[in-house]
Amino acid sequence: MSEQLRFHLLGSSAKFLQTRAQIAKVAAVDATVLITGETGTGKEMAARAIHYYGTRKDQPFIPVNCGAIPEALIESELFGHERGAFTDAKSASPGLVSEADGGTLFLDEIDALSLKAQAAILRFLQDNTYRRVGSGVQRQANVRIITASNADFNRLITQRQFRSDLLYRINVLTLHMPALREREGDALELAQVFLDRFSHQYRLPAKTLHPDAINHISKHQWPGNIRELENVIHREFLMCEAAQIQFGPHAANTPIANQRIFKNAKASAIAEFEQAYLYKVLEQASGNLTQAARIAGQERSAFGKLVRKYGISPSTAITNEK
Repeated sequence: MSEQLRFHLLGSSAKFLQTRAQIAKVAAVDATVLITGETGTGKEMAARAIHYYGTRKDQPFIPVNCGAIPEALIESELFGHERGAFTDAKSASPGLVSEADGGTLFLDEIDALSLKAQAAILRFLQDNTYRRVGSGVQRQANVRIITASNADFNRLITQRQFRSDLLYRINVLTLHMPALREREGDALELAQVFLDRFSHQYRLPAKTLHPDAINHISKHQWPGNIRELENVIHREFLMCEAAQIQFGPHAANTPIANQRIFKNAKASAIAEFEQAYLYKVLEQASGNLTQAARIAGQERSAFGKLVRKYGISPSTAITNEK
C-alpha cells in the first residue's frame, strides 16, 4: 500500500474508526461499491484501500475521472476501439476495462456521465461483456467496479439526469466517507502528519504548530475537508519562516504576521515606484528604450526586462505621461 494511502486513512476518532472497519468489511467481499461523501473526504483513497485490502490487490487498480472524459470518447476510453473506428483512431486501443481485467475499475464522479455513457456502463455491469468501438467481437472482463460521487442521486433521477437502473447496479454496497468536521480530533492529528511529511519531502527542519494554529484547526469547519487541510498546512509549512507555524483568526496580530504585512507593503511600494520611474524616463526618451536605459543608468537588456515585467509599452508610456 502506498504512503499516500496510509496518510489519508489516518484518524483516531470514533467516527473514522467505524469507517475504517467498514472499508475492511467491504474489501473482504467482491461486490460493486458506491462511495459517497463531500469533496475532499478521501473517496479515491477509500477505493484504493478497498482494492489493496481485497483479494484483487495484486491486480491493476485503474482510476477514471468520468467528468474529465468528453462524451464522444467515453465508450472508446472505457471499452477500447479498433483502428479506423473513427477519424482519430489511427491505431487500436484495448480500453481501460481491458487494462483493469482481474482488478478494479474506479469510476470517480460517475454522476458526470451522459445518459448514453450510463447505458454503456449498465450493459457491461449486467454480464461483464463489452465490444470495442468499431468491432463486432464480444469480449469479457473480470472487473470489480467501484464508483464514487458527492451528488444527490434522488434529485438527478427525478430530473432524468441519471438512470435509476444504473444506480441499483452500482449501489450494491455503500460506503460513506464522513466530513472532517464530523471526525473529532482527526484534523489536528492529520495536520501533524502532514507537517512531518512535508519536512521529509522538502528535506527541511521540522516545524510545530502554534497554540493559535492548533485552536484554529480544531474549530474550523473545513468545508474542503482533508484536501483543504492538506493544502493549508502545505502552504504554511513552505511560507512560514519560523519554526512554529501560526495561522488563524488571531494570527494577524502576531510578529510573524506583521512581518509578512511589512514585506507585502514594501514590495507594493517598490513596484509602484518602479512603474512610475519607468514611465518618466520613457517619456523623457520619447519611447526609445536604448536612450531610456542610458538615462536610468542601466544596461538596455536589464531595463527592457523591467519594462516587460510591468507590461509597459514605450508608446503607451508617453501617452500616459502626457
